[in-house]
Amino acid sequence: MSDYVSTGMFWFSLAVITAGLAEQKRRSRLAWFFVSLLLGPIATLCVVMSAPPAPVPDALPPARA
Repeated sequence: MSDYVSTGMFWFSLAVITAGLAEQKRRSRLAWFFVSLLLGPIATLCVVMSAPPAPVPDALPPARA
């Protein structure tokens, strides 16, 4: 029984860590948390290996009259 508890705690902790890593790469923290609950270390590897999205320009240049 103790093995199930420690494994569950590890799996949940890994999901929280994966969610934090995903947020650092501007991904959805909640979505990656649930994906990591299902896939575990595979989801963590996907987040670590993925490149952050391209930066979005802050504002458009002013229009010329």
